[in-house]
Amino acid sequence: MKTRKIPMRKCVACQEMKEKKELIRVVRSPEGEVFVDLTGKKSGRGAYLCNDTACFTLAKKKGSLSNQLKVAVPDTVFEQLEKGSRSQG
Repeated sequence: MKTRKIPMRKCVACQEMKEKKELIRVVRSPEGEVFVDLTGKKSGRGAYLCNDTACFTLAKKKGSLSNQLKVAVPDTVFEQLEKGSRSQG
């Protein structure tokens, strides 16, 4: 049997390469709306973050998520990320 290639992505906060399914995708839609994409399949420009509160805080502090998406990320997105990480962890 062939081994499948595992897609890797880089966390915009800690710059660590991880498997795509381990990371959380944040998307800027073509209309400019920013939201968390739990399916990982929505259309738009995406950026990935580790499922870790430290990475969420670092991304907010450095502005790396806003830089990657080329738009200001509202605080509600960070609140949604933190709420989701607590329920999973």
